[in-house]
Amino acid sequence: MNARPIAFLLVVLGVFGSGSTGSAADRHHAHHGLDSAVTISPRPVETGQSAFAAIAEIVAILEADPATDWSKVDLSALRAHLVDMDALTLEAVVEAAPLDGGLAMTITGDGRTRDAIQRMVPAHAIELDAMPIWSASAEITPAGASLTVTSPDPAIETRVRALGFFGLMATGSHHQEHHLAIARGEGVHRRH
Repeated sequence: MNARPIAFLLVVLGVFGSGSTGSAADRHHAHHGLDSAVTISPRPVETGQSAFAAIAEIVAILEADPATDWSKVDLSALRAHLVDMDALTLEAVVEAAPLDGGLAMTITGDGRTRDAIQRMVPAHAIELDAMPIWSASAEITPAGASLTVTSPDPAIETRVRALGFFGLMATGSHHQEHHLAIARGEGVHRRH
């Protein structure tokens, strides 16, 4: 394993997490950053709320993989996707209405947020629909997108409503591999 990514992470963590200055909460967060950043796994685990950590994790994986084709690596595309995730999570406006078997959601935003919604919601609906416990569909609208998730199982219907839009968007274990695929230049979203 190449020691450079680990050394880089330790230096970054030392800069942001060292010393006894700062609040107890700051030291607590720095300690958690050290725990998660030093452990390098062959599979990504960062889901994207910390764009820097997600990119650093992917860089470490790429550097540790002798098969990495550096001519195809596109970390700018990964960063753009993480910006989309941030805009969607923090700025999208969601109106949800219960319907028989689940939930109908209208997701809207302006400018960059609208664009992120239009890129992410239809792509994630495909991932959700591939799960056997429910059916999912999405449509792009002028102001964003709509998402409908339903199930004939009353327990799953309750789960869909409890998860709501943001929980549904975070559902599934494809996010980490998706980030690695983007960085490797293999496309932003799986197409069906």
